[in-house]
Amino acid sequence: MTQTIGLHLSAAIAALLLGFLVLLQAKGTYRHKFMGRFWVVLMFITAITSLWIRDLNGGAPSGIHLLTALTILSLILGIRAIRKGYVEAHKRLMIGTFIGLCGAALGTLLPGRIIPTSLANLF
Repeated sequence: MTQTIGLHLSAAIAALLLGFLVLLQAKGTYRHKFMGRFWVVLMFITAITSLWIRDLNGGAPSGIHLLTALTILSLILGIRAIRKGYVEAHKRLMIGTFIGLCGAALGTLLPGRIIPTSLANLF
C-alpha cells in the first residue's frame, strides 16, 4: 500500500466515524461546528488524495474522479451555504456528501478491491 493510499484510507475511515458523530450532535452548537469543520478537512484530504490513486486503473483517471470533483464542489457549496445562513441547503449538501462517502466505503468492499484482497491475504 502506498503512502497516498494509506493517507486516503485513514482520512476516509476517520471521516466516516466522525461523520456519524456529527450527524448525532445537536446542530448549531460549538461541538457540531468544531467536529463539522474537522470532518470537512478529512473529506478534502480524502477527495484530493483520490486524485493520485491511479495505479489501480493502469495510470489513467477513472470515472471515480468525477465523484471526487462532485465531492469537492459539494463541500465548497455546503460551507458557502451555512456562511450565508442557508441551513437547509447546508444540511442537504453535507448529508449528501456523507451518503456519498458511505457509498464509496461500500464500493471498496467489492471483490478484487484492495481492502478485501488485503484482508484475505491476512488469513
